[in-house]
Amino acid sequence: MNLNPTKHQEVNSLEGRKSNNPQDPFIWPLWRKWWATGLGLLASFICSMNGTILSVAHQPIGEEFHISDATFPNSYWLTTSWGLGAALCPLFLFPIMEDFGVRPVLLSTYFVFVCFLIPVGFAQNYGTLVIVRFFSGGCVPLISDAVAGIVSNVFHEDRARCIPVSLYVTIYLASTSIGPVAGASILRFLSWRWIGHMEVIWTAVLFPILAVGLPETRGLSSVKRLRSDGDMKACSAARLGRIRTLLPQGVFKNVTRPLFMLGHELVVFVAALWAAFSLGTIYLFTQSVEQVYTALYGWDAVEAGYVQVAIVLGEILGCGFCMSTNNWYYDSARRNTEVPGMPISEARLYVSIIGGFFGVTGGMFVYGWTSYSSVHWMAPTVGLAMVGFGTTAVIIGNANYLIDAYSKYAASALGAVGLVENISIAFLPLATTAMYTELGFHWASSCLAFVSLALVAAPLVVLRWGAAVRSRSPFMREAIIERRGTITTESM
Repeated sequence: MNLNPTKHQEVNSLEGRKSNNPQDPFIWPLWRKWWATGLGLLASFICSMNGTILSVAHQPIGEEFHISDATFPNSYWLTTSWGLGAALCPLFLFPIMEDFGVRPVLLSTYFVFVCFLIPVGFAQNYGTLVIVRFFSGGCVPLISDAVAGIVSNVFHEDRARCIPVSLYVTIYLASTSIGPVAGASILRFLSWRWIGHMEVIWTAVLFPILAVGLPETRGLSSVKRLRSDGDMKACSAARLGRIRTLLPQGVFKNVTRPLFMLGHELVVFVAALWAAFSLGTIYLFTQSVEQVYTALYGWDAVEAGYVQVAIVLGEILGCGFCMSTNNWYYDSARRNTEVPGMPISEARLYVSIIGGFFGVTGGMFVYGWTSYSSVHWMAPTVGLAMVGFGTTAVIIGNANYLIDAYSKYAASALGAVGLVENISIAFLPLATTAMYTELGFHWASSCLAFVSLALVAAPLVVLRWGAAVRSRSPFMREAIIERRGTITTESM
């Protein structure tokens, strides 16, 4: 998930601060800002559900295509291919698409996404499902990035962006968790193919609404200025020339800088591991919940899909927690001696620590040690909700911290996190069946809880020695210089 504006969106934001143009998104009326944001969030919700919606149908799909999970969870390859597409496609497509504006990127990618949904319900072999899932997974981060661009383009300051950013993360997570619930609701009455058909229907229905109602939020870009002068040929030539000239460099930078920061910035590395583990745990539940509830309570895959609504409720509570505690960050400005008057970046981690410790760690222990047939099914379900709560807090807190700490390099830092997140959701759940079989329900969940506990310790180190950590990072040092310059400019 890319919560940071792209290079062009950042430039337009700067232009917007100086602009008195009534078309400037920063001075739109509040209802219009939320209209654009709401449409984008709705598109993100519809598309992100695709990642997990087929997980409850693994048994009928396996029976039809003779796919066995006896020695390996081959049925999870549908989600693995989706995660790999989400990890790899943005690395090469972001530099191409960022020059076209938010509206064209979202609409074109959304249309391609719908096209790759169509073969799901008509697939005649398992390979077709795996291939189309790869490309549909690759579309979702591009759509999500466009939605993040809308938020960045219409809301000017951090305080104004607090609620839409929290909603952006929560809707992605809630959509992922509600995928098995939606799939179970369809599979209860219809064949697995209707999961694909229904997804095409409700996704396609939204497309004309987006095409008619979604405004362009990018502002006064260079291409838009050319359009306002009426020179469409110059506009097309400028855009095409820019793409031809900068595409190789853009792709190279888009791939290498996140990887460089992942390997050389310890903060980025730990944040990526933490976010990837938390999000991977949500996908892990698509495997373990059915295994646990079937063995303990005799439930089927559909009933196990329904119970995952508890995760969604936890994620909503996590969103409310993050929004209600946002003042913790702004109040830290009073004790900032490094850049007086500016909030301390590490204050963003308070919600992550609470979410990681009480949510993910505590939830996994509850989920594990209430997994007895003699214990009511609501007990482990509370653990699921706790993990949903913690995952939302961890991902929102970490993303906000990276944006603050790395400033203009935040897009690369978040790109590194997104890459590891999607690799995690592709491969971590493949070990679920074996882990919960070999270790047992109690210790398998406990092992995950101990990993979460170790990851919670990392931000405590950053809180204690934040200044020393920043002094060792050239990217963070540059961000500090930029923030000092902002304070100086505002005081003049």
